[in-house]
Amino acid sequence: MGSSFGDRLKQERLSRSLTQGELGGELYSASYISLLESARREPTTDIIRELARQLQLTPCTVAEWAETASPEESEYLRLSLSARQSWDTRDYVGAANSAQYAANLARASKDPVTWWDMTFLAANSLRQNGDYSGACEVLQSLLEHSLTRENDALSLRAHQVMAAAMLDAGSLQDSIIHATQAVEIGSGDSAEEFSAYLMALQTLVGALAESGRLDEAWTHTLTLAEAVNEETSAQIAGEIHWVIGNVAFIRQDTRAGLKHHAKASHLLSPSVDLSRWAQFNKATAWVRLTAGVVEPATLQAIERSELAHSIVGATTAENLEILLLRARWNYLNGDFPQALELLGLIEAQKTELAPHIAGDSALVLGNVLQASGRLQEALGAYRDAQDRYVRAGALDRAAVARDHAAQIATDRT
Repeated sequence: MGSSFGDRLKQERLSRSLTQGELGGELYSASYISLLESARREPTTDIIRELARQLQLTPCTVAEWAETASPEESEYLRLSLSARQSWDTRDYVGAANSAQYAANLARASKDPVTWWDMTFLAANSLRQNGDYSGACEVLQSLLEHSLTRENDALSLRAHQVMAAAMLDAGSLQDSIIHATQAVEIGSGDSAEEFSAYLMALQTLVGALAESGRLDEAWTHTLTLAEAVNEETSAQIAGEIHWVIGNVAFIRQDTRAGLKHHAKASHLLSPSVDLSRWAQFNKATAWVRLTAGVVEPATLQAIERSELAHSIVGATTAENLEILLLRARWNYLNGDFPQALELLGLIEAQKTELAPHIAGDSALVLGNVLQASGRLQEALGAYRDAQDRYVRAGALDRAAVARDHAAQIATDRT
């Protein structure tokens, strides 16, 4: 039989984020699945039927994997596995390259399923590496493909990641459009679809909150809250409390924000996903500082974010956002010289930031300059912040920057 069956089985398992034990279910052990994947055991009719059920495929489809693979199929299966291994080790450049090569070979071999999976992985890898425009371009090609248009599960996943990439890039209104389309598709019938649906809801909440549409954002957080039950994993429950806490902070309900972020901190584990844990600590530090919560727990979140990002690796934008946390912490604690030094570093690379984050940098800079008595420079910073917020579609925050600038102009007349 060769390794065709085992390679294809492993690829399909990894594409669904299943462990060998989860794929085997109650009937087959993880070690037996490992033997199948390494071609040291051949599948029986019974196991083909069970694997098909677990993977939500027809038994005929799974049985076809046992046929001898062509050289082309063997190569793109190898590249597919290489792409997933690179993803697991956070080598996102390697993952994107291998996935794109695999997708091209799969398309030439008329294997649309592998083409779709690898193209999707390439887009995700580009996004994780900070290439948001590249990710959106690849995702747009997926959204326009007939396979996506005819399959709700695929459409849900593509719109969800497109929404997340748009949010990362600061294209808030486009993010809202794609996240809404994903949410309207629904939660589907599989765990994978439900996970994508929850992520789309979280992205929608984030984009609405960043855009100042807080009532709509809060309504969707209630839907998220209803999704948490006794069967919800700690990681997913933690992320939901994280999002609810974010919106509570922005709504100036500091008490609710602290409560939900405390739950998130308890549920999210660095051992499960260090990257998400790093992002959570960055996010909770930011909304705490925005609410003026200057306490040891806030500083601890900043330090955790710095440490975790140094381990998992961070994009230029993420490193600048962490510097912005430190700058705001210094400003709120009255260390204006240190805050200005950090903000100078950030402003020198402001084009690396999404427009609304660059707006935050300029707004904090204006606050520090105003507190230092440098009013003319503060006025310029506030106007820069307003322009950046308008470009991102964050009109409520643009109004805050405009009000600061107007106050300085009024005070000087």
